[in-house]
Order: sequence, then C-alpha cells, then structure tokens
Amino acid sequence: MEQFRPTGFKILPPVVKNILIINGLFFLATITFQSVFKIDLTDKLGMHYFGSPLFKPYQIVTYMFMHGGFEHIFFNMFGLWMFGSVLENYWGPKRFLIYYLITGIGAILIQMLVIYIQIRSVESYLSPEQISDIITNGYKYLQEGKNFIDVDAAKLNILYNIPTIGASGAVFGILLAFGMMFPNSLIYLFLAIPIKAKWAVIIFGAIELYGGVENNAGDNIAHFAHLGGMLFGFFMIMYWNKKMKNRFF
Repeated sequence: MEQFRPTGFKILPPVVKNILIINGLFFLATITFQSVFKIDLTDKLGMHYFGSPLFKPYQIVTYMFMHGGFEHIFFNMFGLWMFGSVLENYWGPKRFLIYYLITGIGAILIQMLVIYIQIRSVESYLSPEQISDIITNGYKYLQEGKNFIDVDAAKLNILYNIPTIGASGAVFGILLAFGMMFPNSLIYLFLAIPIKAKWAVIIFGAIELYGGVENNAGDNIAHFAHLGGMLFGFFMIMYWNKKMKNRFF
C-alpha cells in the first residue's frame, strides 16, 4: 500500500515557484516580441482549435503559460500561489506537477470540445465556400482589425482563429483540490469575506457553469475550460483516493 505523508511547509515550494517564473518569462517575452519584432506569441503559443491552420500540438501545453494582460496573469498567479503552495507542501512536488499539468490539459480539451460543438452549429448556416474562405483568409482579416460582415461567418472566424490562453483551467483545478482536501478552511473572497473552501468551490463552479451556458456576446472568458480543470481535478483526486487504499482527503 502506498503511504502518503505531507512533505513539510514552504512559503514558495519549488514547482509553484518555477511555474510562477515561467509564466512571468512568457509574459515578458510576449510583450517584447510584439513591441520589438512585431511577432504575436499569443497566436503561436495560445491554443487554437484543432481544425485551424494555426493549431500546433505543443499549444496544448504552452497555452497555460500565456496571458492577455497584467490583471489576467496577476490573479492566475496569485491563485496558484495561494492554493497551490498548500497543495504542493502536502502532496510533494511530483504529484502536484502531475496534477497541475493534467488539469490544465484537461481544461483545454473540454474547451475544444465545446468549441467543436459551437463550430458544427454555426457551420450549418454557412456554405462550404464561406467556410473555406474563413479557414483560408479569416486570420488575415482579424490581423487587419476586420471580420466578416455576415454574423455567422464572423462568429466562426473567431472560433477558428482566436486562441485560448491562460492558466485559469489549472488554477480552477487547484481550487477544486483545495476545497476537497481542506473543505472547512476559511478563505477570504475579495480579501474581505470569509467563506469555507468547500462553499467557495461550489459558488465558483456555479458561476462558471452559468457563464458558459449563458454564452453572452462579448464574454471572452473560457468558462468551460475552468469547469474542465475542476472536472479533471475531481476525477484525479478520486482516482488517487481509491488507488492509495487509505483516505486521500
């Protein structure tokens, strides 16, 4: 039987520290390449839909280290440090890294599934010629600050050619794990409102589900990626809990 013991307490354990550093370097590189070389790393390293000509297999991992602005990276990295440090101290570096990567990859797979469903729906309103034009020329139009006049064509262009970026899926997986491991621990919403971790997880999950189903125009948040991170995290913890024979949480 595998035995599991906490590894000790560190304010900034090694995996969390290195993930923070990598995200910071990617963020600075994105700004530098855009301003100096006019190269958009977001398009190259962000996750594009599998059917897009811009898709590359490595984007399944690199998308997690790309962020769209200071606020985006700050809150993701703050959540990673706040909850991830506790989990890494308890699980150890290897288990935490595996969990982080799998929840991040699982998050984007769920998001791509949702995009696939949306694409199939929108394509039913368009001709094969329109679809071919979007795949061939859509990215160029977006680069020029333009899009198709037809509403469905414009939506399909965005689905094909706008990448998904950010560590949020993995961070939501970490939040889910924290809520399962330490359900009665108090966390402070907006640094002011105390709430037990288990209720915070439920509330955030419900908000993401509502946002994903509502699908408001102009909402550029990948709600189903967040839910995907939580879903994969749940199954991973349940699997570890069963495999280890003793109670994991």
